[in-house]
Amino acid sequence: MKALLLTLGTRGDVQPFVALARALRQAGHDAVLVAPRRFGEFARAHEVPFAGIADGPMALLDNGSPVGDVADGGLRAKLALARRMPGLFTEVLRDCWTVASAEPGVDVIVHNGQVGAGPHVAEKLGVPAVLALPLPLYVPTGAFPWPGLDLPHGLPGPVNRASYLGMRAAGTMFGRVVDRFRADLGLPRRRGRHDPLRRPDGGAATVLHAVSPQVLPRPGDWPATASVTGYWFLHDAEPGSSRLPPGLAEFLDRGDPPVFVGFGSMSGTDPAATTRVVLEAVRRSGRRAVLGTGWGGLDSAQQSKDVFVAREVPYPVLFPRVSAVVHHGGAGTTAAAAAAGRPQVVCPFVADQPFWGRRMARLGVAPPPVHQRRLTAAGLAEAIERTTALVPAAEDLGRRVRAEQGLAVAVRSLAEISR
Repeated sequence: MKALLLTLGTRGDVQPFVALARALRQAGHDAVLVAPRRFGEFARAHEVPFAGIADGPMALLDNGSPVGDVADGGLRAKLALARRMPGLFTEVLRDCWTVASAEPGVDVIVHNGQVGAGPHVAEKLGVPAVLALPLPLYVPTGAFPWPGLDLPHGLPGPVNRASYLGMRAAGTMFGRVVDRFRADLGLPRRRGRHDPLRRPDGGAATVLHAVSPQVLPRPGDWPATASVTGYWFLHDAEPGSSRLPPGLAEFLDRGDPPVFVGFGSMSGTDPAATTRVVLEAVRRSGRRAVLGTGWGGLDSAQQSKDVFVAREVPYPVLFPRVSAVVHHGGAGTTAAAAAAGRPQVVCPFVADQPFWGRRMARLGVAPPPVHQRRLTAAGLAEAIERTTALVPAAEDLGRRVRAEQGLAVAVRSLAEISR
């Protein structure tokens, strides 16, 4: 079997696909990762064949348009985003076809939905398309609300199912772009052409959710084509990733386990102010801290004897050694903290991050999420203090998550689909 894996987004969207590509290759299959060019070195470091495409919306993060500006409701930011998105999306679609048309013998397309091209490229090649997701974004259910909206858990089932109508927004925004792309491929217009849950013959497409069933049990009202495999972890996320940054091991050994604070790819509108709030909260809680500055979400000039600052750290190595994980609620960081068995404090910005914050709270491994717009030193310090009582539940969840074999389940599913 040869699988073409198409993904778009941040590292959290790409890393599970690198893990899947490796697992496929270790099982004797062929796999090529198609992702933004910035991740080429990352893929090649893991000996995963790679083909680069445009960054698409990720380019906005590099050109002075922080996610926080849009999330906080700035009209100018939203209008600018709307104007630029179709052109960026068109470039991604065309790049995907350029890559796919040059790859001989593809048996299955695996895509993350937001890359957009997956179902259409698969239809042109005459192979199945499989939707692979780190969160339950497409398949409606009454069990929980659509993660794309900041909705509380516990709503009535019909309300939860209705919330998934939010996924139609992308089809509306990019409908004409996709129509032009299909025309360029010589594909006809068809009903549901923007719906990745539908095959060209009208049947249901296969959907693999790379989520732990311990964290999010499979809803009973999902179709048989939708599954929850378990997380797709890349345990050695970088060459030499078993090594902590210089000085961090010594910092960890010098005292009690610190709190980790990091907001990943989220930069917000005032990282310096956010850092001041975080440091004051840590001081009030009486804890030491490791600050992961990521893409600039926290100020990197704040190191002291009780605060260690690093741009990137290997989560599988660090998280088991911290007392709690304070993070933005990205699917990947949430998964890493759950697997490490550490209590969490989720401080969401946008998108699915509030969903994961509420989910962790329902599981008893985190206090209620503290949204970035309402982040204060007193509130964050209180949340950190509350994690002490959550350690037993977090450790139990970690044991159950680590016992799963999500990648093996996914590989078996893809092998069956491509036969």
